[in-house]
Amino acid sequence: MRTRRFPGLRGTAVMALVVGVGVLAAMPNPSAQAPLRGQSVTPAYEGFWPREDGTIDLWFGYYNRNWEEELDLPIGPDNHMEPGGPDLGQPTHFFPRRNQFVFKVNVPGDFGDNEIVWSLTGNGETWKAYGSLRPEYTVDATVMMANFGAGTLTGFHPDMIGNEAPVVTLEVPEKMTVSAGEPVALAAVALDDGKPAPRPVQYFAVGQSHFAPDSATGLRLSWFRYRGPGEVVFDPPQTKVWMDHRDGARSPWSVGWETPPVPPDNTFRTTATFSEPGTYVLRALGHDGGLLDYQDVTVTVTR
Repeated sequence: MRTRRFPGLRGTAVMALVVGVGVLAAMPNPSAQAPLRGQSVTPAYEGFWPREDGTIDLWFGYYNRNWEEELDLPIGPDNHMEPGGPDLGQPTHFFPRRNQFVFKVNVPGDFGDNEIVWSLTGNGETWKAYGSLRPEYTVDATVMMANFGAGTLTGFHPDMIGNEAPVVTLEVPEKMTVSAGEPVALAAVALDDGKPAPRPVQYFAVGQSHFAPDSATGLRLSWFRYRGPGEVVFDPPQTKVWMDHRDGARSPWSVGWETPPVPPDNTFRTTATFSEPGTYVLRALGHDGGLLDYQDVTVTVTR
């Protein structure tokens, strides 16, 4: 087993320069160069965000190096946070590739020089991320929007100005009990300020400089498995919540994808069917392409 320190991801959009001939192109298929499975997952510290009440949110995400394998790492030796853990609300189900601003740990305003350490061990490698108040890890709405791609390839779009995060409210109990194989109805309301306006991911010219990711914008909500031992099937299927840039990927980061119309009464409905017994956490993630809000439902699944 290899253990590696990963100090975190700087809370700014990554700058990249692409050179080449000026022809229109979709995003290339990254899986041709990257492994499909068998790789590790790295926790990432996104940065800290001071709150109006004087406390501070430490935001974490992760990077699963696989393009297909989704790892399940239960709370324990392979997935723990300290101090105060091992469970500080982190996921146990890890989608492929980059997943940003997945959860936050709230700390007091006098947190000072302390750290929150998240350790993950997957496929034989251990990685750690260190959440701190080092000034270079300060993030805000502009940083979050640019990193998700709301600012398009340049990192800024006028629609970002004044954007407020969606607000998600559950229309089902926070705790539910169902049997394996029995569909359970889920519903959540997501409200938004209409910024950024809906727009799809654009084709780009090879040779065109770009400084940040690009994402479709407009209000959306997806239900997904955040924790739990088995597969969960959603009907209808949900929009991906991880950054899949491949064409036709049903992802807000894939070229040509457009945000579906908001349903009546802003209520997003689906059903979930669980493959095996256990305790699951399902997350309703509201997103406008730049900012987010989420609510969780704990489901106890019996035989």
